[in-house]
Amino acid sequence: MVVPSATLLANIGRSWSTTSALFLVDTAASSTTADEKCTDIDTTSAIRRKPKSGDIVTFTLLRFQSTDPNSIVEPLFDTSGTLQLRLNHGNYLPGLHQMLSTMTPGETIMGSTIDAGYGSYNSQLVFQIDATQLQVDTSLVKIGTKLAMGNGMEVRVTKIEEDGEKLMWTLDGNHPLAGASYEVDVRLDTVEEAPSHWEYANDVEGEKKETTSKYEVATFGLGCFWGGELAYQRLPGVVSTAVGYTQGEKVNPSYEEVCTGTTGHTEAIQVVFDPNVASYRSLLHLAFNRLGDDIYKKNQVGNDRGTQYRSGIYYHNDEQRKIAEELLESYAVADKEVFTEVKEAKVFYTAEEYHQQYLLKGGQSAKKGASESIRCYG
Repeated sequence: MVVPSATLLANIGRSWSTTSALFLVDTAASSTTADEKCTDIDTTSAIRRKPKSGDIVTFTLLRFQSTDPNSIVEPLFDTSGTLQLRLNHGNYLPGLHQMLSTMTPGETIMGSTIDAGYGSYNSQLVFQIDATQLQVDTSLVKIGTKLAMGNGMEVRVTKIEEDGEKLMWTLDGNHPLAGASYEVDVRLDTVEEAPSHWEYANDVEGEKKETTSKYEVATFGLGCFWGGELAYQRLPGVVSTAVGYTQGEKVNPSYEEVCTGTTGHTEAIQVVFDPNVASYRSLLHLAFNRLGDDIYKKNQVGNDRGTQYRSGIYYHNDEQRKIAEELLESYAVADKEVFTEVKEAKVFYTAEEYHQQYLLKGGQSAKKGASESIRCYG
């Protein structure tokens, strides 16, 4: 199939989300494999039942390998040692969530196969274009080069051939690992209660009944939420992350509505964490390190400007408020005003699914302790 020609941009790195063109994509990335380790499991708050959506699940991957011995599918998350997730709240493959939801603590499932997360191979995503119709130096493009279409679709050049006066490129919109899968042996170790719904925000309606959960919730506004979420995914002790909108007036706003700057919301990251592993203070240090001098900028983080990108610490209890105010006070200087706000947490509206763990889905490592640079363009 031949698709209409588009303009190729040679200036690598320009965001495809703001242009209708086709351009080169920088794919430099790396990841490391965690060493096998053994961790003692605290079972004092464990529940003896199958996990339900929202529970904190601790599990062990006894085996995790590609089903294709000729293909090394390097996972972007930890696969060894004691692992945790919040059931049906991302950060691991959907197939793993589904498997764990059927198990009881102490149960082991052997020899199961789960999708590697790259989808099935779709032949309809393979097409051709005539590169001579593009206003571009075609010598920049080789087999394996990644391009982005104006509609946001990312493709790879898989074939280049001359056809008379035409220079035909075959483009493949499938992920290189489409159709890949893992063989998994998994043991469910514990199921624990997550914080109750009202502990996620102080103005959620309903009966306020505090849980016995050892886990806590934190909410931060750090500008564009993609990069900040991945930073928290990498932090040991964080068991769940979500991105969304908070501190506004409109109920359940959409991304497009928030981007107008008229709803009062700011983009935010909500984190569920184990305070015995990651203290609230350590979460704040990560937030302030990411903000840097943007702490002193009003309605701006990095190149993102507008009230929806204002920075803020949204506390869920008085202890969090005191720690946030104490640390933020240390940034006060005579000639600079601190604009990062410290406010009580309000309703957190979870963003659209495509925003959740966006950079992990885009191929960046979410392994605990990963040190690769976070590339906020995906």
